[in-house]
Amino acid sequence: MSETRAHVSYADAGVDVDEGARAVDAIKDAVASTSRPEVIGGLGGFGSLFDASALKGMDDPVLVSGTDGVGTKLAIAQLLGRHDTVGVDLVAMCVDDVVACGAEPLFFLDYVAIGRIEASHMAEIVSGIAEGCRQSGCALVGGEMAEHPGVMDPDDYDLAGFVVGVVDRSRMITGEDVRPGDVVLGLPSSGIHSNGYSLVRKVAIEGRSVEELNRPLDELGGESLADAVLRPTTIYAGALLAALRAGAPIKAMAHITGGGITENLNRVLPDDVDAVVERGGGDGPAWDVPPVIGYMVREAGLTPDEAYKTFNMGVGMALVCAEGDVERVRAALADAGQDSFVIGACVEGTGKVTYR
Repeated sequence: MSETRAHVSYADAGVDVDEGARAVDAIKDAVASTSRPEVIGGLGGFGSLFDASALKGMDDPVLVSGTDGVGTKLAIAQLLGRHDTVGVDLVAMCVDDVVACGAEPLFFLDYVAIGRIEASHMAEIVSGIAEGCRQSGCALVGGEMAEHPGVMDPDDYDLAGFVVGVVDRSRMITGEDVRPGDVVLGLPSSGIHSNGYSLVRKVAIEGRSVEELNRPLDELGGESLADAVLRPTTIYAGALLAALRAGAPIKAMAHITGGGITENLNRVLPDDVDAVVERGGGDGPAWDVPPVIGYMVREAGLTPDEAYKTFNMGVGMALVCAEGDVERVRAALADAGQDSFVIGACVEGTGKVTYR
């Protein structure tokens, strides 16, 4: 006679489908707040629907896609129990990649892998994603919440995002027209953004208690390390698209992410052009470097070359335009609410970023 097997439910195995349903209910309002006229339906379908008829107004529409994550910054958010801003970082990393070629972000999808779903926790994360989508003008049309018991710790989670944008081929920004004599502009960053956090964690987070991390520091202008390192990434897409629609003659745009100015600005340079960035002398560059970045550079003992290859150094986006168009571009950005400053110029070279 066979033994009676013990009953084991899915919840006993670590997956709570009821809490997952509650989590979906908890994020519905946040998702709805990002809607665009092209969105068809809402959450709950097997696929997300987006009306592409608006693309008929373009002569030659080109779809532009991008995907990214947030990385080690999530570990700091988990340590501090703050989950409402990392979603902004996720969107920023994606939408400002696609806007670099002049594309308008249309819709966004997220993937949340988590050890154990809690509806309130998930709502906090998705509220940040929705905020990022609102800032960039794209719709959050769907996503996935995946519970991974036994694979991830209950409070651990990871984020991935995916965005689709569109640009008329004749309006694409490729950098192919960049020439010696052109000027490089910088758009100010809000702080570290979402890159360099493995170093941040090692030199400024490990070994410190939560109380220490929340303590105001004179070196940070009275801000705490917790607030400074979790400050969300600036989203530039809205202002850049407004400036382009106003006719700003921008030749190239580079999103300054992992690798800093050194390994991102070079990606939009022709093979025979270098960008010379005016890094400045002993007092540093001519623009403001957020105190938290200066703090990390000092704590890690980085050389200037290492710093500019690790952090954004206060420049979240770099633009290239003709010397005679600088004021026109800066005025269009200012009308869109975006500050800018000159950081360098283009010279004959081999497609590299150099410093002076």
